[in-house]
Amino acid sequence: MTDAPRGRGALCPQCGTDVAPALLACPSCHRLVHADELKRLAAAAQGAAQAGDRSSALAAWREALDLLPRDSTQHQVVSARVLELSRALDREPREPSVPRQTSHRGRNAAGLGALGALLLKFKFAIIFLVTKAKLLMLGLTKASTFFSMLLSAGVYWTIWGWQFAVGVVLSIYVHEMGHVQALQRYGIKATAPMFIPGVGAVVRLKQYPADRREDARVGLAGPIWGLGAAAVAFGVYRATGSGMWGAIAHFGAWVNLFNLLPVWQLDGGRGFRALTRTQRWIAAALIGSMWLLTGEGLLVLLGLAAAASAGFTEAADQPDPTILAQYGLLVIVLSLLTWTAVPAIAP
Repeated sequence: MTDAPRGRGALCPQCGTDVAPALLACPSCHRLVHADELKRLAAAAQGAAQAGDRSSALAAWREALDLLPRDSTQHQVVSARVLELSRALDREPREPSVPRQTSHRGRNAAGLGALGALLLKFKFAIIFLVTKAKLLMLGLTKASTFFSMLLSAGVYWTIWGWQFAVGVVLSIYVHEMGHVQALQRYGIKATAPMFIPGVGAVVRLKQYPADRREDARVGLAGPIWGLGAAAVAFGVYRATGSGMWGAIAHFGAWVNLFNLLPVWQLDGGRGFRALTRTQRWIAAALIGSMWLLTGEGLLVLLGLAAAASAGFTEAADQPDPTILAQYGLLVIVLSLLTWTAVPAIAP
């Protein structure tokens, strides 16, 4: 059957049955409505996979899933292929997303040693953002993103002044583009970031992750990029002594730490869904340790939510060491940034 426009019905060329516009297969003979497009997408996916471009292959296969009835054998086969490609993508070597943190003894030694490690890692943060500059600039070409950013900046400007307002909006933007980059990596369609004054920004998914593993990695990508932005701001603050940059660093660290709350659709909640019960208790213990070290009140809320998630909500069957490591390192570094960054807004 040749492809038919989705807004109009068509007669099945095989059996002559009238096929409603919303159907993906003929109700009588089960011939696929979008057979030609599915063949094209399959060829594109196979070509991309042979070229080593797994992200493009995933995008093509996910588009094919949208054209297949969910109860069909083809849908099951393509879904399995998406999972296989996605897991292979995760096995590809990449630069570590979060700088590793060493352990130290004693409160003062821990804080100073961790701060020194952070300063040494600022080179990583700067390189990280520079290498992603093309994607960051691409996001600004979207009218909905750019004008909603201006609106949010205007609102924050009236409260804190234009410098801090710009820093706040850019920190949120970098966070959201972390999600966008991860979604593109897995071939998942989504909207450009849309800013909502007083709330932050959102990226709406047009397709959904294949499993908890994908969803967790997309969720934590935002705080990982947000950490990079906060680290750069803190580095400028340390180099210049400008309280404005210290305030921006503190804001970025605090907001990204808040997003690690393992509840609802926050990034931490998406990350926790990939963790087993034991891994969740480990994360809760780490959060408690960082609260004892830094005294950051937000960590009390994180710890309580993590303990509740570990004790009462459904957990993953298989452990995900990568997500646990990413979540733990984000808690450590963001907590230290909220502890050391000085939020004194002064030029």
